[in-house]
Amino acid sequence: MLVRSLTRSVRGKGRVLLGALAGYVVMAFVLFVLFTLAYLILGADGSFAEGSWDVSGAWIVVSIVGGLAAAFAGGFVCHRVARRMQGVWVLVALIVILGIAVAQVPGEATAVMERMTDPGLTEAMNNAQQPAWMHYLNPILGVVGVLFGSGTGSRRLRSGATMEAPRRWS
Repeated sequence: MLVRSLTRSVRGKGRVLLGALAGYVVMAFVLFVLFTLAYLILGADGSFAEGSWDVSGAWIVVSIVGGLAAAFAGGFVCHRVARRMQGVWVLVALIVILGIAVAQVPGEATAVMERMTDPGLTEAMNNAQQPAWMHYLNPILGVVGVLFGSGTGSRRLRSGATMEAPRRWS
Protein backbone atom coordinates (compact mmCIF):
# COMPACT_ATOMS: atom_id res chain seq x y z
CA MET A 1 0.00 0.00 0.00
CA LEU A 2 2.78 2.45 0.92
CA VAL A 3 4.78 1.54 -2.21
CA ARG A 4 1.74 2.09 -4.40
CA SER A 5 1.12 5.50 -2.81
CA LEU A 6 4.76 6.55 -3.29
CA THR A 7 4.72 5.37 -6.91
CA ARG A 8 1.64 7.44 -7.62
CA SER A 9 3.20 10.46 -5.95
CA VAL A 10 6.39 10.20 -8.01
CA ARG A 11 4.44 9.62 -11.20
CA GLY A 12 2.27 12.66 -10.45
CA LYS A 13 5.28 14.90 -9.80
CA GLY A 14 6.89 13.62 -12.99
CA ARG A 15 3.83 14.67 -14.97
CA VAL A 16 3.89 18.07 -13.30
CA LEU A 17 7.52 18.66 -14.24
CA LEU A 18 7.04 17.19 -17.71
CA GLY A 19 4.02 19.45 -18.23
CA ALA A 20 5.95 22.56 -17.22
CA LEU A 21 8.87 21.57 -19.46
CA ALA A 22 6.56 20.81 -22.39
CA GLY A 23 4.80 24.15 -21.93
CA TYR A 24 8.11 26.00 -21.91
CA VAL A 25 9.35 24.20 -25.04
CA VAL A 26 6.09 24.99 -26.83
CA MET A 27 6.42 28.65 -25.85
CA ALA A 28 9.98 28.80 -27.21
CA PHE A 29 8.98 27.07 -30.44
CA VAL A 30 5.94 29.30 -31.04
CA LEU A 31 8.00 32.43 -30.36
CA PHE A 32 10.73 31.31 -32.75
CA VAL A 33 8.24 30.60 -35.54
CA LEU A 34 6.24 33.81 -34.99
CA PHE A 35 9.32 36.04 -34.80
CA THR A 36 10.87 34.42 -37.86
CA LEU A 37 7.67 34.95 -39.85
CA ALA A 38 7.35 38.51 -38.56
CA TYR A 39 10.91 39.34 -39.61
CA LEU A 40 10.34 37.83 -43.04
CA ILE A 41 7.15 39.86 -43.45
CA LEU A 42 8.35 43.16 -41.94
CA GLY A 43 11.92 42.96 -43.18
CA ALA A 44 14.77 44.89 -41.61
CA ASP A 45 13.21 48.30 -42.31
CA GLY A 46 9.92 47.33 -40.64
CA SER A 47 11.60 45.58 -37.71
CA PHE A 48 14.16 48.23 -36.76
CA ALA A 49 14.31 52.00 -36.42
CA GLU A 50 16.10 53.80 -39.24
CA GLY A 51 19.82 52.94 -39.27
CA SER A 52 19.92 51.38 -35.79
CA TRP A 53 19.36 48.08 -34.01
CA ASP A 54 16.50 49.54 -31.91
CA VAL A 55 13.31 47.65 -32.63
CA SER A 56 10.44 49.50 -34.27
CA GLY A 57 6.96 50.09 -32.89
CA ALA A 58 5.61 47.44 -35.25
CA TRP A 59 8.07 44.91 -33.84
CA ILE A 60 7.05 45.79 -30.29
CA VAL A 61 3.39 45.14 -31.16
CA VAL A 62 4.34 41.82 -32.79
CA SER A 63 6.40 40.97 -29.70
CA ILE A 64 3.52 41.65 -27.31
CA VAL A 65 0.93 39.75 -29.34
CA GLY A 66 3.35 36.92 -30.11
CA GLY A 67 4.38 36.65 -26.46
CA LEU A 68 0.76 36.33 -25.36
CA ALA A 69 0.02 33.75 -28.08
CA ALA A 70 3.08 31.68 -27.21
CA ALA A 71 2.29 31.78 -23.49
CA PHE A 72 -1.33 30.80 -24.18
CA ALA A 73 -0.15 27.78 -26.19
CA GLY A 74 2.41 26.88 -23.51
CA GLY A 75 -0.19 27.07 -20.75
CA PHE A 76 -2.60 24.92 -22.75
CA VAL A 77 0.01 22.21 -23.39
CA CYS A 78 1.31 22.36 -19.82
CA HIS A 79 -2.15 21.85 -18.35
CA ARG A 80 -2.94 18.97 -20.72
CA VAL A 81 0.32 17.16 -20.00
CA ALA A 82 0.49 17.79 -16.23
CA ARG A 83 -3.23 17.11 -15.74
CA ARG A 84 -3.19 19.33 -12.67
CA MET A 85 -2.70 22.96 -11.82
CA GLN A 86 0.62 22.30 -10.11
CA GLY A 87 2.26 22.02 -13.54
CA VAL A 88 0.86 25.39 -14.54
CA TRP A 89 2.16 26.98 -11.34
CA VAL A 90 5.60 25.48 -11.93
CA LEU A 91 5.58 26.98 -15.43
CA VAL A 92 4.47 30.35 -14.05
CA ALA A 93 7.28 30.26 -11.47
CA LEU A 94 9.79 29.40 -14.20
CA ILE A 95 8.62 32.33 -16.33
CA VAL A 96 8.79 34.76 -13.41
CA ILE A 97 12.24 33.61 -12.25
CA LEU A 98 13.75 33.64 -15.74
CA GLY A 99 12.00 36.91 -16.58
CA ILE A 100 13.39 38.66 -13.53
CA ALA A 101 16.86 37.25 -14.23
CA VAL A 102 16.80 38.47 -17.84
CA ALA A 103 15.50 41.90 -16.81
CA GLN A 104 18.34 42.30 -14.30
CA VAL A 105 21.11 41.52 -16.79
CA PRO A 106 22.30 44.79 -18.30
CA GLY A 107 21.77 45.04 -22.04
CA GLU A 108 24.87 44.65 -24.13
CA ALA A 109 25.64 47.59 -26.35
CA THR A 110 25.89 46.47 -29.94
CA ALA A 111 29.45 46.65 -31.21
CA VAL A 112 28.30 47.93 -34.58
CA MET A 113 26.32 51.11 -34.00
CA GLU A 114 24.82 51.32 -37.46
CA ARG A 115 23.10 48.36 -38.99
CA MET A 116 23.53 47.19 -42.51
CA THR A 117 20.72 47.82 -44.95
CA ASP A 118 19.48 44.22 -44.94
CA PRO A 119 20.89 42.03 -42.14
CA GLY A 120 20.12 38.34 -42.08
CA LEU A 121 17.81 36.76 -39.53
CA THR A 122 20.60 35.53 -37.24
CA GLU A 123 22.36 38.88 -37.20
CA ALA A 124 19.06 40.64 -36.53
CA MET A 125 18.28 38.32 -33.59
CA ASN A 126 21.72 38.79 -32.08
CA ASN A 127 21.82 42.59 -32.36
CA ALA A 128 18.21 43.68 -31.79
CA GLN A 129 17.79 46.12 -28.91
CA GLN A 130 14.41 46.19 -27.19
CA PRO A 131 13.36 48.97 -24.83
CA ALA A 132 14.17 48.20 -21.18
CA TRP A 133 10.50 48.15 -20.18
CA MET A 134 9.88 45.20 -22.52
CA HIS A 135 12.13 43.05 -20.33
CA TYR A 136 9.75 43.67 -17.43
CA LEU A 137 6.58 43.33 -19.50
CA ASN A 138 7.50 39.96 -21.02
CA PRO A 139 7.18 37.91 -17.78
CA ILE A 140 3.84 39.59 -17.05
CA LEU A 141 2.58 38.69 -20.52
CA GLY A 142 3.91 35.17 -20.03
CA VAL A 143 2.07 34.66 -16.75
CA VAL A 144 -1.21 36.07 -18.11
CA GLY A 145 -0.97 33.99 -21.29
CA VAL A 146 -0.15 30.77 -19.43
CA LEU A 147 -3.01 31.23 -16.96
CA PHE A 148 -5.53 31.88 -19.72
CA GLY A 149 -4.13 29.10 -21.89
CA SER A 150 -4.47 26.60 -19.06
CA GLY A 151 -8.04 27.71 -18.49
CA THR A 152 -7.30 29.17 -15.05
CA GLY A 153 -7.77 32.80 -16.01
CA SER A 154 -11.03 32.22 -17.83
CA ARG A 155 -12.41 30.05 -15.00
CA ARG A 156 -11.44 32.75 -12.54
CA LEU A 157 -13.32 35.38 -14.51
CA ARG A 158 -16.41 33.20 -14.81
CA SER A 159 -16.53 32.05 -11.21
CA GLY A 160 -15.46 35.18 -9.38
CA ALA A 161 -12.42 34.93 -7.10
CA THR A 162 -12.48 31.18 -6.54
CA MET A 163 -10.51 28.77 -8.63
CA GLU A 164 -11.98 25.41 -9.55
CA ALA A 165 -9.84 22.32 -9.47
CA PRO A 166 -9.22 20.92 -12.96
CA ARG A 167 -11.10 17.77 -13.91
CA ARG A 168 -8.97 14.66 -13.77
CA TRP A 169 -8.54 13.02 -17.17
CA SER A 170 -8.80 9.25 -17.06
